[in-house]
Amino acid sequence: MTIEPIPQKKYPRVQIGRRAMALGIDFLGTWLLSSLLATGDVGIQFLQILVFIFAWLGFRVLLVYSNQGQSLGKWAFDIKVLESERGRVPDLPTLLKREAIVGASALLVAIAWNNILRNPTAILLMLPLAIDCGAAVSDTQFRQALHDRYAGTMIVSSRRGYSLDIKVKRLVETWRRNVRR
Repeated sequence: MTIEPIPQKKYPRVQIGRRAMALGIDFLGTWLLSSLLATGDVGIQFLQILVFIFAWLGFRVLLVYSNQGQSLGKWAFDIKVLESERGRVPDLPTLLKREAIVGASALLVAIAWNNILRNPTAILLMLPLAIDCGAAVSDTQFRQALHDRYAGTMIVSSRRGYSLDIKVKRLVETWRRNVRR
């Protein structure tokens, strides 16, 4: 018995750096929104976690579902999420499966950031996200993270977006030319 790969339509794959920056924008927006409810107490704050979960679901599930596969971070870097087999924007259950894994890991990172000064070992809470996203680094063919493999999704380039990375590169290059003169 041989295992044959599923034939996938060729889509332009996205570099890991762009994916990380898009995730960073979505995470920072969610984390800042939930941090408004921080009380300064030591430990985990349940109201802050609840706001983080609802904001994550809003930014990464509902917005992606209604915005052609793009969250705010994905729109800023011209990327979108599609189903691997059909090449369409995933339905809500698929997005919920995908974002439950990423959201739980991002929540642990948020808890680590909120407690890192009081407890330096909180940095270990970043390991699940690193392991999950690290799979995309080792997958040279499809660049799928563990949550993408589980949900049957992929991240591809899009023509629709703001092209923030390209605009920043142009701005830096213009600045370098002006400094040299």
